[in-house]
Amino acid sequence: MSQETACTDAATVAPVPEVTYRLGDMVRYALRLGTFGFGGPVALVGYMHRDLVEQKKWISEAEYKEGLTLAQLMPGPLAAQLAIYLGYVHYGVLGATLVGVAFLLPSFLMVLALGWAYVEFGGLAWMQAVFYGVGASVIGIILLSAYKLTQKTIGKDWLFWSIYLTSALVTIITESEMITLFLGAGILVWLIRTRPSFRRPSATGTTGLLAAVPAEGWSLLTDSSQWPVLVQIAVFFTKAGAFVFGSGLAIVPFLYSGVVKEYGWLDERQFLDAVAVAMITPGPVVITVGFIGYIKAGVSGATVAAIATFLPCYLFTILPAPYFKKHGKRPGIVAFVDGVTAAAVGAIAGAVVVLGRRTIFEDGWSPEIPKVVLLLATMALLWKFKKLPEPVIIAGAALVGLVIYPLVQS
Repeated sequence: MSQETACTDAATVAPVPEVTYRLGDMVRYALRLGTFGFGGPVALVGYMHRDLVEQKKWISEAEYKEGLTLAQLMPGPLAAQLAIYLGYVHYGVLGATLVGVAFLLPSFLMVLALGWAYVEFGGLAWMQAVFYGVGASVIGIILLSAYKLTQKTIGKDWLFWSIYLTSALVTIITESEMITLFLGAGILVWLIRTRPSFRRPSATGTTGLLAAVPAEGWSLLTDSSQWPVLVQIAVFFTKAGAFVFGSGLAIVPFLYSGVVKEYGWLDERQFLDAVAVAMITPGPVVITVGFIGYIKAGVSGATVAAIATFLPCYLFTILPAPYFKKHGKRPGIVAFVDGVTAAAVGAIAGAVVVLGRRTIFEDGWSPEIPKVVLLLATMALLWKFKKLPEPVIIAGAALVGLVIYPLVQS
């Protein structure tokens, strides 16, 4: 037997790392993250890396990178897809399903309760005051999360830094995340770090799945003006979940064009309140679809909107997941994943700048001093007290906002 064959056989029979947690442990973690995880997708992906990779060591660095890559390449909300994939890693479809539901359910119930209060009491005037404080504090949380994620994943590699900075700059300029940039980054690292052999691609995989969808099926998305409201909600939010790439930052303009402009379900003020609800509640920003659905059609509308939005991202995660797990250790795939990860983390850093500019700088480029103080105080507290829970800081920022907002508006 040749040395090369022996090495190949040894790699084939390499021991599988022992799973050190139960499915119930991961479900409980997802439930807790969905209940107390403030900050939107940027912060949530950082929390998952900190908790599951660095502290608990349930997930390996490679598995996390695979999940982040898949979440960036597929349409739908970033944090939800990453959580679903991490549930899949050791417990398959059942794990992905239970973790996904546990992650999304708490924030859905919260926006449902806020939607009821909004309808019953004619709006939530206090929300602007709360968001004044919470918004600035959240920027501090996600800024620190983005810094730690950058430090951990980019390191000192010049190629990764080039991709990272390019992706961050493009995100800042365009205020959106570009799937072509992620793909290009993966291909670039693949070409530079490996010697790819160009073989005829397999007929299976994503292309085969897409080819199986009959073209005439998409025609059902047209001429929806006469459909019942719940059907309109289902179709529109399915499109939102299936065709919008990136985080909540990317999906909000799509929701605005449909909810306000096309269908007229909400007016401008109501839509801004819906976005504010998503920002002051934990979990993914996209959970605002539940609030929008409730305003239009009650509990049924909220439920249909949420299921329609998150079902595509669930399917886009579990269908390709076996291929990621099976082929993810190949050098070419590893290089591609590393390239996409560098671009994804750069886009996250760019999104922090975009969100910070919108939150801290209300008019032009003149920062609001109370918000700057809240941002810096949040970062200082988290840096000094490593185990200080983020929800405690969020609650404090909300109280500060309730006090300060009337003063700055007077």
